[in-house]
Amino acid sequence: MNAVKPGLYGITDSTLMPDDRTLLDAVEKSLRGGASLIQYRDKSDDSDKRLRQARALNQLCQQYQVPLLINDDAQLAFDSGASGVHLGQTDGSLQQARDLLGPDAIIGITCHDQLDLALQAREGGADYVAFGAFFASKTKPNAQPAPLTLLQQARQQLDCPIVAIGGLSVDNASQVISAGADLVAVVHALFAADDIETRAQAFSRLFAR
Repeated sequence: MNAVKPGLYGITDSTLMPDDRTLLDAVEKSLRGGASLIQYRDKSDDSDKRLRQARALNQLCQQYQVPLLINDDAQLAFDSGASGVHLGQTDGSLQQARDLLGPDAIIGITCHDQLDLALQAREGGADYVAFGAFFASKTKPNAQPAPLTLLQQARQQLDCPIVAIGGLSVDNASQVISAGADLVAVVHALFAADDIETRAQAFSRLFAR
């Protein structure tokens, strides 16, 4: 059974990592720095590239014993052997993903700023839920802002890991951790850093306090 461990959740970005070598190098640095979960996110239509990169990333993550999840594409998760999938609210049903990937796959669900979506997702068998954006986000600039109190309410009502996402940095991530987040999901603050490994270590240290 794949367990979702607290800590840094790194999400790849095809603009920051335009080719295979850059992608694998950046993710390996984040793994060396202590990332506990990685998500492969590529919105392009290049299915050959996505499968090739997902398989290579999965192999890398296995070396570090860290689960790899695929963004929005359960079929790609299945084909690449990844540990699971992260689904948005419009990315197909949780049950279909579970049927395809099996009982041990990790399935996470985006719940925006709505606790009721998280309760539904958990009832439907989601392994974790993600809330955000908590701060201004470069990846999703139009995201509805979520209050920190949402994490406190979720912590009281949910028995699964809670992910915070959206504009998180080393400077503000401790706020969402204190409010109840088990993982902080980061794109730019991690993978646009000059020293990705050191940045990953800085995020990881926030969970050791």
